[in-house]
Amino acid sequence: MLRTSLFAQVACALLLGILVGRLWPEAASAAQPLGDGFIRLIKAMIAPLVFCVVVAGITKAGDLKAFGRIGVKALIWFEIATTVALVLGLLAGNIFGPGTGMNIDPATLDASAVDAKTGGGELPSTSEFLLHSLPDSAVGAFAENSLLQVLVLSCLVGAALLHLGQSKVPAILPAIEQAQEVVFAVVGFIMKLAPLAVFGATAHLVGEYGLGALSTYGKLIAVCYGVALLFLLALALALKALTGISLWKFVRYTREEMLLALGTASSETVMPRMMQKLRAAGCRDDAVGLVLPTGYSFNLDGASIYLSVGTLFIAQAVGVDLGIGQQITVVLVLMLTSKGMAGVPGSAFLALSATAAALGVIPVAAVALLLGVDRIMDAMRVATNLLGNCVAVFVVSRWEGALDRVTAKAVLNGEIPFVPEEADETASAKEPADAAEQSRAAQQPAS
Repeated sequence: MLRTSLFAQVACALLLGILVGRLWPEAASAAQPLGDGFIRLIKAMIAPLVFCVVVAGITKAGDLKAFGRIGVKALIWFEIATTVALVLGLLAGNIFGPGTGMNIDPATLDASAVDAKTGGGELPSTSEFLLHSLPDSAVGAFAENSLLQVLVLSCLVGAALLHLGQSKVPAILPAIEQAQEVVFAVVGFIMKLAPLAVFGATAHLVGEYGLGALSTYGKLIAVCYGVALLFLLALALALKALTGISLWKFVRYTREEMLLALGTASSETVMPRMMQKLRAAGCRDDAVGLVLPTGYSFNLDGASIYLSVGTLFIAQAVGVDLGIGQQITVVLVLMLTSKGMAGVPGSAFLALSATAAALGVIPVAAVALLLGVDRIMDAMRVATNLLGNCVAVFVVSRWEGALDRVTAKAVLNGEIPFVPEEADETASAKEPADAAEQSRAAQQPAS
């Protein structure tokens, strides 16, 4: 099982990383490049994969209006889900008061620590965010790994292929589909390194940050993870009601990817495999290709929970009582700032700083209180963001009539095994060889 199961390998690597980080913290920090290197390799494949899947999806669907409807419906769902996450976070923060009684003097806090975390950067404004989503260079969009820019280029190329038709460019679509197969094959090679990546990332996290924050910020951590579980329960009910699909069965179906995302603290590391599994589970190519990558920028449910609870935490810690009107302002500000967070270093602290500045009653320096617990929140943010985006793919696909529910239920029930696309050719080549071997054996005289 350890030799053949990616889930078993990643689980063992996770446990080994925790052990090494706990016993030899100084040596564990040297393992960080294992995780960072794996993430870099996966990120290198995301942009070409998204381009190929979206272009092929638009062309095969043959209807650009349907693709536009999918995009609009995805944005509507993203806004609903994000708002629910923010409101749940504020409700829990008011009920449980994770920062109540800390009585922190803002004058004792070091605001420069937040600047060091964020590199002195800032979140883009709404106009800057929208403008940056438009590519000024076709090569630059891929070189910078900007998913929104790649999506825009993909839509333009897909629309052009539909406009020209197969008679004028008969070789383009087959070439894109073949390039997609190559990318999936490369992802398959990289995934074999996943256990090393999980070991390196986990050992570094435990070695550098230790487990002391669990006692210092225990109440805050419990509230955030509790809200995340409540939000996932709401997602599960919505998914069951709208599509008839069980979220628990989907988690079991994607357990290797979920564990890898948790171990590396990055949902981007599993985007290629999640796209494969969603397509295998009955979601149409164009819905998967548009909704999942877009969700990485517009549907950060886990981050929204952390930001809303975190805002109340720092306000309560410094003795500031936020009224209803101010908390509504928190929701509105975070709804805007959370959309520009993807890919920005220290984005959570930038969003919290912007929220504190907008309220005008919370010292911006108080954001530094969350520096010690930020990395512990990664597991909650990654799991919630990832599952939120996958649920969005199913819901929008069902809404648009792009979901094969019979296939989805068969795959999630284990009746149809998942076969990675990079393994398809190997399997098809092996079958004739096995048949030939059986034929030769049958022709041998019986001894």
